[in-house]
Amino acid sequence: MALSATGEPEVVLRLVGITKRFGTLLANDSVSLTLHAGEVLALLGENGAGKTTLMNILFGHYVADEGTIEAFGRPLPPGSPRAALEAGIGMVHQHFTLADNLSVLDNVTVGTESLWRIRSDRRAARARLLELAQRFGLEVRPDAVVADLSVGERQRVEILKALYRDARILILDEPTAVLTPQESASLFDTLRRLTADGLAVVFISHKMNEVFAASDTVAVLRAGKLVATHATSDTDRTRLAELMVGRAVTPAAPQPLAAGEPVLELSHVTVASDHGRPLLDAVDLAVRRRQVIGIAGVSGNGQTALAELVSGLVHAEAGSVTLKGAPVERADPAAMIRLGVARIPEDRHSAGLVGAMTVWENLIAERYRAPAFSRLGILRRGAARTYARRVIADFDVRCPGPEARTQTLSGGNMQKLILGRTLAHKPDLILASQPTRGLDIGAVSYVHGRLLEARAAGAGVLLISEDLDEILALADSIAVIHRGRLTPLLPNGRASISQLGLLMAGHWDILPEILDAA
Repeated sequence: MALSATGEPEVVLRLVGITKRFGTLLANDSVSLTLHAGEVLALLGENGAGKTTLMNILFGHYVADEGTIEAFGRPLPPGSPRAALEAGIGMVHQHFTLADNLSVLDNVTVGTESLWRIRSDRRAARARLLELAQRFGLEVRPDAVVADLSVGERQRVEILKALYRDARILILDEPTAVLTPQESASLFDTLRRLTADGLAVVFISHKMNEVFAASDTVAVLRAGKLVATHATSDTDRTRLAELMVGRAVTPAAPQPLAAGEPVLELSHVTVASDHGRPLLDAVDLAVRRRQVIGIAGVSGNGQTALAELVSGLVHAEAGSVTLKGAPVERADPAAMIRLGVARIPEDRHSAGLVGAMTVWENLIAERYRAPAFSRLGILRRGAARTYARRVIADFDVRCPGPEARTQTLSGGNMQKLILGRTLAHKPDLILASQPTRGLDIGAVSYVHGRLLEARAAGAGVLLISEDLDEILALADSIAVIHRGRLTPLLPNGRASISQLGLLMAGHWDILPEILDAA
């Protein structure tokens, strides 16, 4: 860390007594934090703990009800992103804010020059961008169109955009959520270079391995309160997990089970082309009972098409799909549900639930015509509410009751609601697409445990996840998807994390050595 004239670490950011309310919800409760030059501070907490609210206050998107912020010894005006930028604070959001149709150089420089300037000094801007890229190991192509970049390259552009604006404090929100292991390692190398140059970093993360790989200090929020701040070297995963959720957390672990008969078989399946390239390209895959099959890959490589195929939303242009030994001839979501396919969609907000509907309405949405809930075309509301109360209790959905509007639930409780709808009918095949995206460690453990219970009860589970740690924790076998193509199934442990990362990046030339290692 950089030292002040007194020999103490230089304080670059000080938050004192930050309080923020949204109606009756106390999102931040008198939170105080200090950040030093050259320090990496990890901010941990459950969903709804107040992490993102706190960072949005710091960057000027929200105004605190109480408390003050100082950056480099000067008060930071509230509610002004421009003031935050001018004070040297940069923020890289989890969902990148880049213009896909512009070049890297244009994305980095947009908004940095006066509108009254006759012409842009692109030569000087290019030189400065390349100098920053070289100094911090952030290789970019200034003239490349952002739409053509990989996820890791886009993140480099976002970081360079902040550095170009002279950021001395960098906020990273879930920085490795969609990166390969190699890209994550490269990011951590970059953070070390940045902090060696005096930059201070705050990153929000749910991943414990990131905290111990990258941070000097870890701060834990729970229910809006700062409950602990530790030097990372002075704590451990178990302690941090307990601080986050207020209780001991035991990670779910699969027990060895003998695989049963296939419930889903794909043979040379191709799904409709997109701009001349198939979304799925001659895919072979089998999911058996009492198995979790993990599909690893960087976002946008065909995972959505695979999920929609299994859900009955799209059909195969070529090849065959077989469910429990019978061919699937056409796309029919309702038929797939009747045949025992249950799904956890990747986006619980837009595809999983209808926020304006009640809890009980969402729970029967896929089966409202079933005799249990309908008679002679009339909905049996009493039966539906009784069923909902049972699911709420069985799956620990924390809500006022069946009549609660689903949009009022936290992300973790929304996911429990989807789990209840998915698992209550003992499905034969479970499509779990990004089942723990955005969830905290306590909710992750719960979701994993319920999926493994379903596996033990005889279901086959197709797990599609961008979180490689999740796949390694749950899957019996793993296939990597890249540009619509799928590797053969690899027993969990056959390929190293490094090898899986290379496969995710498209380096399939290493497949023979992995397969020959059997």
